[in-house]
Amino acid sequence: MSVPCFVRTLSRSLAGGAGLFRPAVCSSCKDTVTRKMLSRRQTDHLERTASVHRQMELFSARVCDIMNESDSVKRLRLEVPHPDFSFRAGQWVDFFIPGVDTVGGYSICSSPGLLQREGVIELAVKYTRHPPAHWIHTKCSVDSQVAVRVGGNFYFDPQPSDPVVDLLLIAGGVGINPLYSILLHAADLLRHTHGHRCAPGHTHLCYSAKNTEELLFKNTIIDICHERPDKLSCNFHVTQQSSVIEQELQPYTINGRISEEELKRHVDPEHTLCYLCGPPPMIEKVNSDLQKAGLSEDRILFEKWW
Repeated sequence: MSVPCFVRTLSRSLAGGAGLFRPAVCSSCKDTVTRKMLSRRQTDHLERTASVHRQMELFSARVCDIMNESDSVKRLRLEVPHPDFSFRAGQWVDFFIPGVDTVGGYSICSSPGLLQREGVIELAVKYTRHPPAHWIHTKCSVDSQVAVRVGGNFYFDPQPSDPVVDLLLIAGGVGINPLYSILLHAADLLRHTHGHRCAPGHTHLCYSAKNTEELLFKNTIIDICHERPDKLSCNFHVTQQSSVIEQELQPYTINGRISEEELKRHVDPEHTLCYLCGPPPMIEKVNSDLQKAGLSEDRILFEKWW
């Protein structure tokens, strides 16, 4: 079955579904979103996100490049040629694979600007035995055909009428993916708006992983911060580092978890908007620390992966 035919057939089958798929509703980026997986069993992506807004239309996509982002993470570049396809920085896609019944769910890690310039999006997928991730790591190749659909209320999409905010992006593990998209989008806005109100004031990224090998996109993150050091900054945290930290990473890397003291240095209760994505225990701790630092609950936005 060709992918356009696969997409049409899938669209028809979903149209009569059990109310899981709702039209996308424009939602304020200031809405706090929690993706809850309450069962101890591994729940299905469509179950977990049944109440989350998503677009109705499926789009054909072609895998045009595959890169090893780390020993356990592959980065896919997908060409999505349809002119109506769009997304906001921080959103995810339902990922449909012909011949695989299980639907994947992956945050887009590229910027909306890359889609506008080159017609592509990128996904960074960690290896697991879950069927879509297993397919990506073992069977996916350049020119593989898939289908995608955008969803999620966790995004940064500032409008000219919005007040200027400082962004604090806090990532744990592969929770970096949507925040990397937001960081890239902030950099794009700074490059192209020439002081326009859509651009954030200052953007700081706190990114925690077990060790420097598991810090995804680290070199590009540093390059972006070098480009506009007055507007962009980052800190990496490693919690189980057993080797010497690479020299080029040392100025940015801290041994240990993200502390309440560090968060206080980057919180302005009147101007900071925080996006947080990572393991649930980390989110709960950081969320509490941010509120202790004076940041109100409505200025802390997060996605929680159980």
